[in-house]
Amino acid sequence: MNCSTLMTETANEATRDLDTMPVAQLLAVMNAEDRTVPDAVALALPAIERAVDLIVTARTHGGRLIYLGAGTSGRLGVLDAVECPPTFGTDPGEVLGLIAGGEHAFLRAVEGAEDDPALAVADLQAADLTARDVVVALAASGRTPYVIGGLDYARSVGAATVSVACNLGAAISGHADVAIEVETGPEILTGSTRLKAGSAQKLVCNMLSTASMIRTGKVFHNLMVDVRPTNAKLVDRARRIVSAATGADAATAAATIERAGGHAKTAVVMLLADCGVDEAAERLDRAAGSVRAAIAPTPSAPATAPARTPLSHA
Repeated sequence: MNCSTLMTETANEATRDLDTMPVAQLLAVMNAEDRTVPDAVALALPAIERAVDLIVTARTHGGRLIYLGAGTSGRLGVLDAVECPPTFGTDPGEVLGLIAGGEHAFLRAVEGAEDDPALAVADLQAADLTARDVVVALAASGRTPYVIGGLDYARSVGAATVSVACNLGAAISGHADVAIEVETGPEILTGSTRLKAGSAQKLVCNMLSTASMIRTGKVFHNLMVDVRPTNAKLVDRARRIVSAATGADAATAAATIERAGGHAKTAVVMLLADCGVDEAAERLDRAAGSVRAAIAPTPSAPATAPARTPLSHA
């Protein structure tokens, strides 16, 4: 596809006089354009759902979610990947973000890296890509050679593939099992896809990781029960999560978390199933990490007392 035909590269008629606008008008126009992004993402929800299914399948079989991109798109994938361990308690190796030019390209652009498809192959080989994994390739334009090279290599080893682009009929769509196309239209600053296109890709990444983590037992109700309490804020959040999930007061929640070795999810099961830390851990292991399944009585071993019902929470 010729660059001149890409909507992300087209001049926005509403901002032709951007450089002469008063700041108040400039910001109002920018805000109006930004409000179109969620609606554009909504049109892609069926494809996003199919992508979530692929990620859930991969995680269920021990596979990884691997984001791949260049420039802003690559940085957004890395950003989503690094947020998964503190939010969902995942191992750093479960969700990876690969960016053209390597890790230092996150802070400083590496010119020309996105034009070399072989670099993506090398990056995926270095990550030991296998058929159990799923690769989500991000490219606002939908035609980045680095991303296309990565998708083709991923498919050659049997990995599931997802493409995310901000133009319809994107070139990368034909290289993926599931193609997510979010048409965000012309940017207020012509071709600056860190704006609406970047926002759209961030929303899609939010959905992919959050929905797949929810479907693989990382959430109870709407609580991030696998949060890692690695600082004072998160220690307090873990206590509040256990309290909200079980109805326990703050002191009981804190004490139970301590007995559970700092693991909020184990503490939740201990309180709801009225059991000790070892049994709670065994229940979670049998339930593949799902709190709901872990606290449910089993036919072979009916509970002597009904499990406590968690209180509703705001």
